[in-house]
Amino acid sequence: MYRARGRIVLGSGSPRRRELLALAGIELTVRATGVPEDARDGEGPHEHALRLARDKALAASSIDPGAVALGADTIVVVDGEILGKPRDGAEAVRMLLSLAGRTHEVLTGWALARDGVLLTSDVSRTEVEFRPLTHAEASLYAATGEPLDKAGAYGIQGQGALFVRAIRGSYTNVVGLPLVEVLAALLDAGVIAPCEVAS
Repeated sequence: MYRARGRIVLGSGSPRRRELLALAGIELTVRATGVPEDARDGEGPHEHALRLARDKALAASSIDPGAVALGADTIVVVDGEILGKPRDGAEAVRMLLSLAGRTHEVLTGWALARDGVLLTSDVSRTEVEFRPLTHAEASLYAATGEPLDKAGAYGIQGQGALFVRAIRGSYTNVVGLPLVEVLAALLDAGVIAPCEVAS
């Protein structure tokens, strides 16, 4: 468990990122930035995730001067194609079937900034292997609504876990934030400190 040594803001409205940071005891303020998430021409998946994380961190830091802002963006990549959040149930089914029986990448770009200055940033990568899926399974899952606000149309922390055969890398990265890496960066920046154990 950690305690904040200053104000921390999260430049994201993601409830999953808030929940992951809360597991570590970190209290923060949410500052959704409204940064557009469209990919740019010629931009690869790694560059895309990193750019969005940096843009979100910088935008949130300008909203809340003096605070350390954390920006993050998670994408799913298969065959070099970025799968964002599905627009509707039909697109969710198409995404799920494109992942079925295969291994894909989950990339999360993350960045820390203060007063419009980037402190650090990186991209974390996890491989996720799906079992084969039928069209009916994908449709039933899409009908739950769970996939509609998630990159790649599944939530590994929810019913989407039923499709995952194996993961290689950080589990929390697939949820939306590589917690070990981000906590290490916050510690290095002096933004958080370990809680002391009462004797």
